[in-house]
Amino acid sequence: MKRIKLWDKEFEISLPFEEIQKAIKKMAVQMNYDLQGKSALFVCILNGSFMFAADLMKELELNDAEISFLKLASYAGTSSTGEIRELIGLNEEIKDRTVVILEDIVDSGHTIADVISQVSKKGAREVKIATLLFKPDALKMKVDLDYVGIVIPNDFIVGYGLDYDRRGRNLKDIYTLVK
Repeated sequence: MKRIKLWDKEFEISLPFEEIQKAIKKMAVQMNYDLQGKSALFVCILNGSFMFAADLMKELELNDAEISFLKLASYAGTSSTGEIRELIGLNEEIKDRTVVILEDIVDSGHTIADVISQVSKKGAREVKIATLLFKPDALKMKVDLDYVGIVIPNDFIVGYGLDYDRRGRNLKDIYTLVK
């Protein structure tokens, strides 16, 4: 599908599935090198990162990698509220571990900065950030990203885990809002 309609908005394909997978494989190669011999805990930020995390984990060749999930909410409709609500918390022991936060998209930086703060307070030895998508023009907070899949413009997107008001997460490609 080149164009879709969700609720009252139309979207056009901007990142096909094959391009997304290529970016994930490239990220995994670097992680396999960087994290070899470390007991890494991958923390998937739900809901949006579930597809990214699943596909990335299949590409990792780390014997002692673990995954956990943290559910946060900060969006209403097509824009960030600026407030981060924790819906499901992190229960794993992270003291003295390498933690890799898996985020679907970094735009304002508020969510990822909040997660970094939480993980650091729990005593992580090292915190790394992996984001499938990065919108540098939307960034409001300085955050250091260790792994970036694809840099995109500051447009509203859906698909591959990202939604518009709960719809579109199931789409295998990524679509951009038609203005």
